[in-house]
Amino acid sequence: MNKRRISIEDIARRAGVSHSTVSRALRDNALISPKVREEIKQLAQEMNYVPNAIAQSLQNKRTNTIGVVVTSIADPFFAEVVDGIEQIARPTGLSVLLSASHRDFEQEIAAINTFHRRRVDGILVADSRISKQHTKQLTQIAVPTVLINSQAEEQSEIFHSVAIDDRLGARLATDHLISLGHTAIGYLGVGDRSRSNQQRLQGYRMALAEAGLPQNPDWVAISDQENTRTSDVTTGQQMLSKLLAAEVTGIFCYNDMVAIGALLACQELGILVPRSLSLVGFDGIALGCYVTPALTTVSQPMLEIGGYAMQMLLDLLEEKTVENRVLSPSLLQRSSSAALRKSS
Repeated sequence: MNKRRISIEDIARRAGVSHSTVSRALRDNALISPKVREEIKQLAQEMNYVPNAIAQSLQNKRTNTIGVVVTSIADPFFAEVVDGIEQIARPTGLSVLLSASHRDFEQEIAAINTFHRRRVDGILVADSRISKQHTKQLTQIAVPTVLINSQAEEQSEIFHSVAIDDRLGARLATDHLISLGHTAIGYLGVGDRSRSNQQRLQGYRMALAEAGLPQNPDWVAISDQENTRTSDVTTGQQMLSKLLAAEVTGIFCYNDMVAIGALLACQELGILVPRSLSLVGFDGIALGCYVTPALTTVSQPMLEIGGYAMQMLLDLLEEKTVENRVLSPSLLQRSSSAALRKSS
């Protein structure tokens, strides 16, 4: 038989004091003497009293929960970002509620509205599509909100953000292939018009220009599904053939999952990586270590991104001044890229 939950009234009867005295003692109210406070807390512990979280939230107007919106819970990148969020949230007693937007603006707004109904204390949104143009939706967001790698070209100034330097990352990837002797370098992108996709393409083109290499439109393969995204692995598998037809020797891929798709396509076609084709991804997800060959990639500090965003949200909840952050990625060289082999 289940035991009945111990209440404040039970403690009050055992202590021989009023309900309000117990309530104040448990909240360290100065109206109750330190000695009585300690005695009541000790009694509550002996009786296995568990505070009512809902009642507490009504008293302090906090629910000790935050909402996190990611594009997909299946994406390894967001799994690590959420891990970074929880590492900062957990010691403060905050619980994390998770929702997926599937890169859809309406689903993103629906998730935010759901969090509002649950009275979360703050919201983190990854890959947000909310921009300055969405005035009506912006006014609905009435709690501190931090954006992670926002995909809007014109981000609203009412939000704070943590982002990665996508252009720098693309330049690192492309410069790496150039340093290995590759001059015909392709870019394999995704089929939406996300800010990160555009900036990585820009960084790729900047690196080619600075190296004095030509800008060949045939070296850029981007899915024609402009506003949607199929599986990134599928995109890599399907779009590789276009770049092979353009006779590139190295490819910078939008992210690691696209690169893994391209790697699978190479295996199906009997193309040896990196002997015949070098591949570089972007993100630095753990899966890149386990494919064969191990994936050279531009590594995002995923745990730090989540941690910084969560700390920024905590600071906003305490009404502290915060500044937006742009983090720098780094090149992680593995086995999928190698020096260009000279044809005999």
